[in-house]
Amino acid sequence: MKRAPLIAALLGATTVLGFAPFQLFPLPVFTLAALALLWQRAARRGAAALLGFCFGLGEFLAGVSWVYVSLHDFGAMPALLAVPLTLLFCTYLALYPALVGLIYHMLGARTAFATLAALPALWTLAEWLRGTLFTGFPWIELGYAQVPASGLAGFVPLLGVHGATLLTAASAAVIVYAVNKHARQSYWIGGTVLLTVWLGGWLLKQIEWTQPAGKPITVSLIQGNVPQEMKWRADEVTATFDGYRQLVAATDADLVVLPETALPLFLQQIPTDYLEDLAAHVRAHHGDILIGIPEHGEGNDYYNSMLSFGTAPTQTYRKSHLVPFGEFVPLRPLFGWFFEVTQIPLGDFARGTSAPQPLAVAGQQVAVNICYEDAFGAEIIRQLPRATLLVNASNVAWFGHSIAPRQHLQISQARALETGRFMLRATNTGMTAIVDPHGQVRQAAPEFTSAIVTGEVHGYTGATPYVRYGDAPVIVFASALILAAIWLALRKTAKIRD
Repeated sequence: MKRAPLIAALLGATTVLGFAPFQLFPLPVFTLAALALLWQRAARRGAAALLGFCFGLGEFLAGVSWVYVSLHDFGAMPALLAVPLTLLFCTYLALYPALVGLIYHMLGARTAFATLAALPALWTLAEWLRGTLFTGFPWIELGYAQVPASGLAGFVPLLGVHGATLLTAASAAVIVYAVNKHARQSYWIGGTVLLTVWLGGWLLKQIEWTQPAGKPITVSLIQGNVPQEMKWRADEVTATFDGYRQLVAATDADLVVLPETALPLFLQQIPTDYLEDLAAHVRAHHGDILIGIPEHGEGNDYYNSMLSFGTAPTQTYRKSHLVPFGEFVPLRPLFGWFFEVTQIPLGDFARGTSAPQPLAVAGQQVAVNICYEDAFGAEIIRQLPRATLLVNASNVAWFGHSIAPRQHLQISQARALETGRFMLRATNTGMTAIVDPHGQVRQAAPEFTSAIVTGEVHGYTGATPYVRYGDAPVIVFASALILAAIWLALRKTAKIRD
């Protein structure tokens, strides 16, 4: 079918509507099912790979092309370079669904086992690889679309987002199987399976995997709304400092959280009386404040850090999972030119420890993560079950008026579900929000406004199954399904030769 690549691309672009801010969570099930039917009709494995590539290109151009905004609008990269780099990035991401299509076709796409077992496993492993290789980029993984409203979200505390991805792809596979059989009995069986899984997930939502501990605390999350184009200007530093001073003075919460790099000077450059004023204010209410401040380390190293001040001793969290080409340059001899054609401040951070400890503030054990780090569930759980609260400090002003901030909020909602903890998000321009352990947004500030989100939260103890076992069960299970499919395909080939 000559139009199949175009149809695949449109299916990929439509899939983005399943994620925030649109959140039509059933949609990815049907777009993936439609893609699988196209794969089954592909005459050759190369054609199947092309269909997967077109699907991925449509999905990522529609879903993450906001990368262009950060490169061109705020990074000052010329459009003639930013456009092809954004396209190249989306092209790379599209290779993962292309690989799924290639292997699915090789395993015998029309067979029941390849569809019902291998296809969901292949899609899940491809998403996992995309979030792992080259430091990883797990944005708009299929499982995130199910958070928090879908019945499949009930499986997230057990199996993590990869588990939700597996079950989403499995739901698509059941639809494909029923369509292929084209019999009333297959429709009944398929419908029953889907109803059982999705209803089972809804029932799992009723389980309290973790427990509130101690008295609740009040939190205030500060959204400074400092325009990205003004944030690092020397003549705007005083206004930024005064703005945050006024916002902090307006709250008496037990825990106050400012965004990532809220104060656009190195710690060593900030007047000590300024920090002492902020600390004294929260200390007067027996509280603590977390502030995003870049800091110099040993030698020429500098870090993207969050520091605490107030009643508890000063503590530091240093970001460890850095953004390639945003916070460091990989393979500098090859890509060192990147920062020569952009205006990205502080673009060569050093990594903090990969085994951080929670910060003891406001009577809680707080697992801090900075911006992009909360996209990696396996890394967040390193501080659990000791941590009682999660805090994410971000500055997604880099992505302007795009869908990226709401996508990022949905990622944070998944982390709250996986861990059974409140997630407190303090951002520069949005989305600043309090997310409860069920992944629901309790309170949020409007984007691009100066605001304070204040609420009462509990610290939580205990461990969800995902906190205990991480991604290993899903990855091992998916790998076993693929190995079984390979064995069956080889056995079938051997019989044909005999």
